[in-house]
Amino acid sequence: MTREETKERNRRALLDAALRTVSRDGYQARLEDIAERAGLTTGAIYSLFGSKDGLLTELVTGYLRPHYAEIERAVPPGLALAEAVGAYARHYRRTCDGTGARAGLSVQLGLLDMALRTADPGSQLAPLFQTHEEQLTALFTGRAHGGGTVTPQQAKRLAVALGALFIGLGQGVVLGLAPSADEQYFADAALALVTNTSLLDAQD
Repeated sequence: MTREETKERNRRALLDAALRTVSRDGYQARLEDIAERAGLTTGAIYSLFGSKDGLLTELVTGYLRPHYAEIERAVPPGLALAEAVGAYARHYRRTCDGTGARAGLSVQLGLLDMALRTADPGSQLAPLFQTHEEQLTALFTGRAHGGGTVTPQQAKRLAVALGALFIGLGQGVVLGLAPSADEQYFADAALALVTNTSLLDAQD
């Protein structure tokens, strides 16, 4: 293997080990345990990611990346805004029952724990939230709604609201605190944001 191939193999091994370890131990996961699971040393973590926080940030980014492709398949481009939001809501609810839902929530909470231990939590989380908002903004921009089309600014306002809504509902489902929140419940809650014209009245 070339040096770059070895580096990428080690990076993947550490990310896989981190997902398993953080899912079990949360932010308290020890770098030694992650490195041992990956068959590497803690020095490899610092070399590839800079720090434990860097490893966790890359872990969440990598965890989310495949979901964007799934979202695009679940929400085809030809749908009007209300239909697209409903389709996205139902897709999100299905992911809450997926095999990786608990692991994903554990990583999410670990990242929040990490951020809250810093002087400026927002700076730690901003890049991740920005990436997610950009994906959703692109997903909804240009869709038909109310006799016109959704502008990027309107789509961004909607993306922020949907993100907050689904994070809360999703955590409730995974933790067993929202047993009645089925796909229709998610869709109805999301569509309430679309029908609230004040959310979409922003202009470019």
